[in-house]
Amino acid sequence: MKTRFCPSPTGQIHLGNARTALFSALSAVNSHSKFVLRIEDTDLARSKQEYVDLLLQDLQWMGLNWQEGPGVNGENGPYYQSLRQEIYDQYYQQLINDGLAYPCFCSEKKLAMTRKAQRAAGQAPRYPGTCRHLQKDEIDKKIELGEKPTLRFRMPNNTTISFTDQVKGLQQFNSNDIGDFIIRRADGSASFMFCNALDDALMGVELVMRGEDHLTNSPRQIAILQALNLPIPNYAHIALIAGPDGSPLSKRHGSQSIMQLRDSGYLAIAINNYLARVGHSYESNELMSFKELAAAFDIQRLSKSVAHFDLSQLRFWQKAAVHTLNEAEFWNWTGYEIAASVDNEIKSLFYSTIHENVTFPSEVSTWIKCLLSDEIIYQSEAIKILKMAGADFFTVVKDSLDKNGTDFSVIINDLKQNFDIKGKQLFMPLRVAFTGLMQGPEMKPILKILGAQRAVNRCLTVNQLIKGSSC
Repeated sequence: MKTRFCPSPTGQIHLGNARTALFSALSAVNSHSKFVLRIEDTDLARSKQEYVDLLLQDLQWMGLNWQEGPGVNGENGPYYQSLRQEIYDQYYQQLINDGLAYPCFCSEKKLAMTRKAQRAAGQAPRYPGTCRHLQKDEIDKKIELGEKPTLRFRMPNNTTISFTDQVKGLQQFNSNDIGDFIIRRADGSASFMFCNALDDALMGVELVMRGEDHLTNSPRQIAILQALNLPIPNYAHIALIAGPDGSPLSKRHGSQSIMQLRDSGYLAIAINNYLARVGHSYESNELMSFKELAAAFDIQRLSKSVAHFDLSQLRFWQKAAVHTLNEAEFWNWTGYEIAASVDNEIKSLFYSTIHENVTFPSEVSTWIKCLLSDEIIYQSEAIKILKMAGADFFTVVKDSLDKNGTDFSVIINDLKQNFDIKGKQLFMPLRVAFTGLMQGPEMKPILKILGAQRAVNRCLTVNQLIKGSSC
């Protein structure tokens, strides 16, 4: 079924909106239909072109290619709502002519007081219909006095509006509980409730996937489309993403914008694989391409329960994605500055050595400093391990390096001949001495990257440290 994603360009796109876009795109590809991108920029005060540009860049980076929308166009454009005012005005007039919309002169202050009184009386806040029965002469007089009305949709009385949500099942709403609502602002611009529903119908959208916070908007939008004799799409209201503690997802939970994630080194395939499984289940736990995710996408597998953000799972998919990078892709991912800091002669060796031990470009930088710098810093835990091994241990290592170069197996044999040690006691002091770390890649290629002279220098530094000299 034809789907859409219709963001408001008032800020950077975050994980919640990105997941909605991803689900919509996956569903369209799965059903061999179209994915529409529509920019809902009727809020001219907050909408900015820089956010539109960033949004397009983020979606393209994620591989969410739209078949109708900005830069692609299509037969149902324009795809910026700010350019569709004439279309909205046409349908406003139709509702007015049919007596299904009326001007409202109630101020926001008056409406706020009404809502406060309703809540105090234990009632659900809704518009009481103050301007519903104004006569033409009363309306004309108010307009002559300079009052600028909003336009309200006249909800039918005593009507049940029902639809079957693709996620939540049968939904029923009493029109009397909804009340008449604004469809055009006082400045003449279209409200979200109106233009969002109208554009879905006019653009032939068959499936509206959005957060469950929009569930109560659906009966209002269905009523509008029924009044205009326009087609009504299917709705799928997705459970929202919450933090691990159940509260709304925010920065304190580790949530970032797509731009921030991209800039920190996350790969698009990692984000797609993570988000595709937040509130949706797959039989496969393997890293999948966008096409594979789409082929296995099933709207029936969308969860009704709140989905929880899990940073460790996002990092899991990132690590899996990095492991799939070939050498050229790996250095492209790290960026020019990092790649240029490794000599071409050892680039392949460096890649094969650390490839499976890094998750972000910053970690590649750490390994470059660790293995290609003449300086090394030992933390307190590392120093304990070095002192336990003792100066004689590293003297043997230094002598072996002087005689045989970076042949790690020879160094191990020399140590075994001089000391009755094996396992962790044998290998951990070497790892710590050469890298300053207690875990990482295999030592044999690490020693080749270090080179004999740098390795010798580190042995000398360790012995000075053990003897109490500063380094």
